[in-house]
Amino acid sequence: MDHQKNFDKEPKEKEFVEKLVKLNRTAKVVKGGRRFSFAALTVVGDQKGRVGYGFGKANDVTEAIKKSIDRAKRNLVVMPVKNGTIPHEILGKYKSSSVLLKPACSGTGIIAGGAVRAIMDAAGATDVLSKSIGSSSAVNVVRATFDAINHMMNARSVAQNRGKTLDEMWG
Repeated sequence: MDHQKNFDKEPKEKEFVEKLVKLNRTAKVVKGGRRFSFAALTVVGDQKGRVGYGFGKANDVTEAIKKSIDRAKRNLVVMPVKNGTIPHEILGKYKSSSVLLKPACSGTGIIAGGAVRAIMDAAGATDVLSKSIGSSSAVNVVRATFDAINHMMNARSVAQNRGKTLDEMWG
């Protein structure tokens, strides 16, 4: 019976795609030498539009990654993905990092740098153009991308806000 419970639990663990964006090692110099600690930035997503990021610090690499994945799973947001791309062009900003996201026709692929690519992969977008402007700090680029995702408009919600049907919106 216990074996069956574990078997049921296994697929649930793998519903999210986990991507490590950046692993940073810092050293604190103490009397006996250097004491290292690690900071991990990860992105998780279900490739169906839900995506989140997390940042974790620990004295051990695996522990830092585990912490960051747990935090990422806690703050998931929904990204509107339609036919593998995003609904419209948008610019996300966080401090001095800006990320421009543009929809693309199918077959284009994900044209994006490391951090933005990881987010788009995890969210399930397959055709997106992007440009990172300003600071290239991984944490800030990720936050700028999530700022863009949070400000994206979904056609269905826009139609609902205006009190119209989707057919009326598209003409």
